[in-house]
Amino acid sequence: MTASSGRGSVIGATVSAVACVAILIGLGTWQLDRKVWKENLIETVTSRIARAPADLPPRAQWPQAVQADSEFSRVTFPAEFLPGEEALVYTSGSSLRPDVTGQGYWVFAPAQLAGGSIVLVNRGFVPMDHKDPMTRTEGAPRGTVEVVGVMRWPEARGTFTPADDPKTNVWYVRDIKAIADNKKWAAAAPFYIDQEAPVPPGGLPLPGKIEVHLPDNHLQYAITWFGLGLGLAGVYVVWVVGRLRRRF
Repeated sequence: MTASSGRGSVIGATVSAVACVAILIGLGTWQLDRKVWKENLIETVTSRIARAPADLPPRAQWPQAVQADSEFSRVTFPAEFLPGEEALVYTSGSSLRPDVTGQGYWVFAPAQLAGGSIVLVNRGFVPMDHKDPMTRTEGAPRGTVEVVGVMRWPEARGTFTPADDPKTNVWYVRDIKAIADNKKWAAAAPFYIDQEAPVPPGGLPLPGKIEVHLPDNHLQYAITWFGLGLGLAGVYVVWVVGRLRRRF
């Protein structure tokens, strides 16, 4: 190997090592930033769900409602559920509802406010064997109900999320616009309500309070990325020292 080719291989390895170490340090720094973001999110959500419920914002304010400012805020409002109307959203359990551990459905229903506006409410969970409303007629809403719950925003469809099946009244994403459009519900709010009270007669659908258990592993991830960067830098130094020893 000529001296010029040897220098070329060292330069190429140096450029590659510096680039890779920079990327790994960048990933570690990003995880530290994510750690701060996650801690602030946990603090915000925990604070909101601990507050006493406030009145649901009036319809005139709904278009200005922002997820970052309002999600998980507790609200209360009187409403009358449209009789016989519901949509089922499949779930295999919930990280925010520790009392929901098995497969079943969230029961979404249109609730009509005093002025005629419609807001969708997730009335709670039913197990698979209670999919048919006729198996839980005792819990059918009647008259005006004082709903207590938290404001939530629709979730995005994942790459591997199954297609919705409106023919069997089953959805796989809490996409309130898609549900309302299919059902011809005149829902105007960009959010829905996760009901926590009251519990209907018979206990189904089962509403419940949200509990925050968001994972915060970002420091562990940051240490991993920084450790990989340090390890790569160490390997590079050992390699360079070995080449210099052979040369001299």
